[in-house]
Formats: sequence, C-alpha cells, structure tokens
Amino acid sequence: MRGRTVWAAAGGAAALVLITATGAHAEGRGDVRVVKTVVNKGNNVIVGTSQTIRYPIDITIKDNSGVKGISRISTFNRSKLYGFADWDNESSCTKKSATTSVCRAMMTIEPTWIADSDDIDTNKVAGVWQLNATVDAKDGDYWISDNIAQYKVKRAVRLTTVITPEKVAKGSTVTVNGKLSRANWEDLKYHGYSGQKVRLQFKKKGAATYSTVKTVTAGSAGKLTTKVKVTAAGSWRWYYPGTTTTSLKASSGDTLNLR
Repeated sequence: MRGRTVWAAAGGAAALVLITATGAHAEGRGDVRVVKTVVNKGNNVIVGTSQTIRYPIDITIKDNSGVKGISRISTFNRSKLYGFADWDNESSCTKKSATTSVCRAMMTIEPTWIADSDDIDTNKVAGVWQLNATVDAKDGDYWISDNIAQYKVKRAVRLTTVITPEKVAKGSTVTVNGKLSRANWEDLKYHGYSGQKVRLQFKKKGAATYSTVKTVTAGSAGKLTTKVKVTAAGSWRWYYPGTTTTSLKASSGDTLNLR
C-alpha cells in the first residue's frame, strides 16, 4: 500500500447545515473564514471494487488580505469516526475578488487500500461523512473548521435485466429476470443483495422516459424475477433507488418486440 493518510476522528463535532460554515466548531487567528463548501459538485461519492475514485472539494474562503489556500483536510464517516479518502496535500485557488477565493482540493479513494486501512469492517463506513479543514490567508491568519460539509460515500451497485422471450404476440406473458449485487470493500467483489425493493420499469417504443410497473423484492443472492403481460413493444429495466449507504442504479434496458 502506498504512502497515504487515513483519518480517524478523536471526537464529535457540532451539527451544521450542509455546505455552510455558519455555526461550525472552529478556532484560529484573524478574520479568515470558510464561506461555503461543496463536495463532489454536490453529488454522492460512489465506490466500487476496482476503479480509483477522485472527487473535488471546493471551499470558498474569505479574508481581508486575500486567500493563501488550504493546509489541512480530514474527512470521515460521522458515526464511525473513520475514513479512507486520501488528500495529496495540494490545492489550487481561483480568485473571485480581492478578499475571496474558491480553493479546490482533490480526494482519492483507491478500493485496494480500503480493507488494509484498518481492522474494522470498512463496509460499515459507507454513509454520511463530514469534512474538516484548515484554511490560510496571505497575512498569516488561519481558521480550523470542523464539519464544514456533509456528504455521502456509498457502495456501488450492479443491476441486470433479462427478458424471455424477447419477441412475443401482444397479450402474451413474459418473464423479466435480473440480479441486484453490491460492492463489498473487504474482498473487492460484488455480492447478491437480497431483501431490497427494486422497481420494474417500462418505456414504450418511441417514448422518452420509463414508468414503474411494479415493485419486486430481491430474493436469495439478489435474484429478481416477475411475470408481466405485454401490451406494447418497448424496453424493460430494473431500477434500484438506493439507500444512505448504497448507490441507486438503473439497469440497461432489455428490448421486447411484438411479432
């Protein structure tokens, strides 16, 4: 495992409205402040089993002398007080005015690091994470802020759809199968995810959007199966809405034609 920083928090932090710094526990010197923080452009961070994930943290900073940059970032799961995202100790700042800049830091999650980063089951670290940072001004002012943003780090999902047969007469009944599986960060494999509510959706040929037809519970090993009566040609797919710890996923559509 290459050199990296794993963050574990020693204690809690005050509650804070998402992406604002108002009310955050903070200490430092001078008038430099965090005005706003956006993680991954406002999107969840989705982590699978092999692809390296890089995501931006954009912190708007204000000081009367101008902004120097970010000197420290830590991010971790709020309830487990642990995280495995790595910062390269670099940031770039875009000047918006004489007193305000937006500084970007890039975080990296390499799935092959995760299991070896601690002795805990790191799958339990999926969920709501918080961000702490220290920011600096050109006149030497600095500000250490806890909980300047909250965001979700989720386990990736795979979802498949297979229709049999794929060409039938109108009014016939077909079987729609599929499988829901979820990334396991400990063994770097996808395992069937049972007991989850998954929506079966249909898009009529020529239409622009899918509509939900029914909801099915994933069975053993994440197996999905149901029967539907065919009223028109079009595409069928499974859609999983996700949870706090697991990403949403829509499968590729499987086309059904009429004969």
